Amino acid sequence: MHVNVTNTVLPTVDATKYMKHTLCGFEARIINRGAIRISLNRRHHELSHALHFSLMSSVDSQRRGLRVIAAGMSKGNDPTVTAISECSESANEDILLFFFQLDLTTRIQCALNSDQYEIAQQLRSKLAEVEQEVARQRESKMGSTSSKDEAQDKAIAILRLRTDLQKAIEDEDYAYAAELRNKISKLEADSLAAAAKALAYQNAEYAFRLGQKVRHAIFGYRAVICGMDPLCCESSSWIENANVDKLSRGRNQPFYQVLVDVHADPSPLVAYVAEENLLKLDEPDLDRFDHPYIFLLFYGMDTAGDFIPIKQLREKYNRQRHEVHGQYDNGNDVDNNKGT
Repeated sequence: MHVNVTNTVLPTVDATKYMKHTLCGFEARIINRGAIRISLNRRHHELSHALHFSLMSSVDSQRRGLRVIAAGMSKGNDPTVTAISECSESANEDILLFFFQLDLTTRIQCALNSDQYEIAQQLRSKLAEVEQEVARQRESKMGSTSSKDEAQDKAIAILRLRTDLQKAIEDEDYAYAAELRNKISKLEADSLAAAAKALAYQNAEYAFRLGQKVRHAIFGYRAVICGMDPLCCESSSWIENANVDKLSRGRNQPFYQVLVDVHADPSPLVAYVAEENLLKLDEPDLDRFDHPYIFLLFYGMDTAGDFIPIKQLREKYNRQRHEVHGQYDNGNDVDNNKGT
């Protein structure tokens, strides 16, 4: 994948070399799901440490003061909730898996172009394992109701339990009947919740789009949208730590994966933010924006200062390309020009 991004190079951290090292080392570590997670966590901590160490020496004292103030600001007057509370390991893992998919796909094509079919087959096997992990994460987010067969299985299971319940009542086995009622109630509740979750994904409406620059309503940092969910898909512990249920719209609103400008605050490298906590920028923002993932997820900036997502990222979230007037005056397609 060839990406040409302007004005997005870190002053002291070579993001290109770092991500190349990350992706090349992935081949030897893909063995199972556990290995994937260990690899992702290790790389995330290495990158976070490198960014923190280098940027603290390169950002002037005024910016550091602003960052301290922003980090200390409380969310909803709660001093326990800061910008770091919205830092998301799972969102970062999701992005890294996406990078690995892109990298392996490119390497497979290169192997085929050079007639290295055995290597291509090995890479396909590794890609299949990554895609299995991606599918597992997607199912964990969306639930299993996307499959008609699974939905039918649940309906059949409920019918069988109701038949057993009727027989238990006729036999006056009330203890067993009570147990069956509990099973039926739980299965119906699970089915209803999963169906509502799947429906939310199908009918989701978002206030922000991929690549759009935003500002955090509480902490004030600039960020770029790189992913989205129709509702909060984080763990219960993360939700509690971030006080999601205290938000005016709670957890049942769109949540966004955002890349935080590392000059403003390098701590939450990837944040997971509720829609109500993000603000649109009043004016086009053409200022420099630094983040090590930018050059892999976006082609560059458009004339309004927002970033143009690569084709694969749009396909991942089923989003249409957003065009700014005058952006494609030469009549060329960015996707075709960049070879992705």
